[in-house]
Amino acid sequence: MKFLIIQPKLENTILQLEKELRNNPSVNAVIFPEGYLNENVEQACALAKSYNTMLIGGHRRLQDRPKDRAIIINAAGEIVLDRVKYSPMLFAVENGLKIGHILCDELVVQGLKYNEVHEIDLIVHPIGVGMFSEEQFEEWINEAKKIAVTYRTMIIGTSHADGSFRDSGVSIPIAYCIDKNGEAVFISKNDIRSRILDLDTNEISFSQ
Repeated sequence: MKFLIIQPKLENTILQLEKELRNNPSVNAVIFPEGYLNENVEQACALAKSYNTMLIGGHRRLQDRPKDRAIIINAAGEIVLDRVKYSPMLFAVENGLKIGHILCDELVVQGLKYNEVHEIDLIVHPIGVGMFSEEQFEEWINEAKKIAVTYRTMIIGTSHADGSFRDSGVSIPIAYCIDKNGEAVFISKNDIRSRILDLDTNEISFSQ
């Protein structure tokens, strides 16, 4: 199974996602950042069905508090997970994989519980803006490694290519994949190229 991990710029549309799907027809799933879809969920469902590709990331409903939500759309264009941020983690089973989903600072704010992560194959970690310091970058990578080792699961995270947290003036785009042994498959800092991960081999290639 092939996962495309993208770091788009935040936009009002989802044109970057559509371009990635068009340019990478062999992938089975796309992972994108927290909030990227904004309120374009209906369009995203149509894209997932059209390209027969699962979509995993985040969207926003402005009437909600908090407004950010985790979402998984299957290859048939059906929403199989839609969870408000800071609520208990949920998972979906797609293509034989049990996939959990945490959003951004949930990684360090609330962590994970054993009953949420037991016998899970993959945790996807959509992040909003990039890291605001080198120290935060290291903290989040180390926390992801701890989760991978503790729960014997792979974890994949990705942020937007732009933006800064609360106007801090610093944004370090981040993307990573840690295997179930806590070893880095890849760790990306200030490199916003899209990557394809083949889960069968853990081989990484770059998107066209």
